[in-house]
Amino acid sequence: MTATGKTRTRTAAGALLVAAMMACTAAAAEPTAKQIFGSQHAAAALPSASYGFYSKGCLAGAAQLPADGPTWQAMRLSRDRRYGHPNTIDFLERLSREAAARGVWPGLLVGDISQARGGPMPSGHASHQIGLDADIWLQPMPARRLTPEAREDFPFRSVLKPGTFQVDDRVWTSNYRDLIRMAAEDPRVQRIFVHPGIKKKLCETTGRERAWLNKVRPYYGHHEHFHVRLFCQPGSPGCTEQRATGSGDGCGDLDWWFDVALQPPKPGGKPAKPKPPMMLADMPNACRQVANAPALFDGSGVVAASMAAPAGALGYAPEVRIPIPTNRPIR
Repeated sequence: MTATGKTRTRTAAGALLVAAMMACTAAAAEPTAKQIFGSQHAAAALPSASYGFYSKGCLAGAAQLPADGPTWQAMRLSRDRRYGHPNTIDFLERLSREAAARGVWPGLLVGDISQARGGPMPSGHASHQIGLDADIWLQPMPARRLTPEAREDFPFRSVLKPGTFQVDDRVWTSNYRDLIRMAAEDPRVQRIFVHPGIKKKLCETTGRERAWLNKVRPYYGHHEHFHVRLFCQPGSPGCTEQRATGSGDGCGDLDWWFDVALQPPKPGGKPAKPKPPMMLADMPNACRQVANAPALFDGSGVVAASMAAPAGALGYAPEVRIPIPTNRPIR
């Protein structure tokens, strides 16, 4: 089967899956948002736009990062999370090229970006829903091209000393700092998440030019990769901005992370109550149309980067519909 046929078959299979979920019985549970968006494997044929917040939204007119570029390799291809706002894809490609050209990093290993139409994922992330988040592994790209199979099993590598919250100097070099700095200094970047131990290392090894550290925020995990988040992009009036990062380098606020947040929970504490699954009705209104829109192809079976229609033009009835529950009000 050709690549075009495989892509169209996978897209049709996603539509059939959602249809099957809806057709089981009248009393069957309504499919969750992660089931609806996780079953789709082609971008929505709508102008490129992000809707909602990073952890509750969707993505129209997505671009797909090629699995291979001269200075990047996409990882975990079976997850099919290489889609993003076209500016996100451009950011990743530019960062990889510039880092290689400056001798900072030979190439990026790129992890999850977003699903074909954004939305909540079946596993792994609460954010990454509107095509403006991307994970970059804290490992230089190997000289060899990894096979698709190898990319599934290629091990993560922490930059922390085993059993500690401190960066391992046997792994860490100034190149790690310089790569994160290059990403932070791109004006499209809103913030970057790293492990608190990495933030501490950056604070200790950065000289007088420290303004970029403001964008680098400590957070749980993120010791095997760093997470880049872009601002809402032009043409996305329905995108909800995250609060500003304020001022200063953020290096004086790390004690709480090490003394409180990263410590094990107290014995006998009550576990957090699980949140109910997100439903389509919980998402921005535009996400219903994003989920229903026909697939966007460029004529070769590859999902096209964006639409030529004016951004935000969502006023048409899709030619091909994926059954979406309508028995709940749209909030």
